[in-house]
Amino acid sequence: MSHEQGERRQQVALTKGYRDLVREARAAVRAYQPTEALARFGDDDVLFVDVRDGGELRRTGKIPGAIHASRGMLEFYLDPKSPHSIDAIDPAKELVFYSAGGSRAALAAQRAAEMGFPYVIMVEDGFDGWRRAGGPVQAVTVAN
Repeated sequence: MSHEQGERRQQVALTKGYRDLVREARAAVRAYQPTEALARFGDDDVLFVDVRDGGELRRTGKIPGAIHASRGMLEFYLDPKSPHSIDAIDPAKELVFYSAGGSRAALAAQRAAEMGFPYVIMVEDGFDGWRRAGGPVQAVTVAN
């Protein structure tokens, strides 16, 4: 970065940082504690949505039966009019979003609610909390 670019960057004051956005998202969406999410596991009316990156899934696995919809492509995966839409994401189901620790899940759940999904929840403490609560984990060898 040039000296001039560094000066310009220092002069720009963000109106909101990522912490602010995550805090707002957490306040806007309902959250399950990991044990509550575990109690919902296996319910036909619930769909777990993993918003982590593919590399994270390959390293740590995922909740069995969860749909992988990475945060970076989430809006495209959720929109049935998108060529990238994931048909298994059913708006009539309770969508339980999770990430590694919960921050990206909060943002994802907030966005899904903004798009019109009526039943969105996030897992507090994310996949890490799920594992600590004794939740089952499925190995992943290939992730989109």
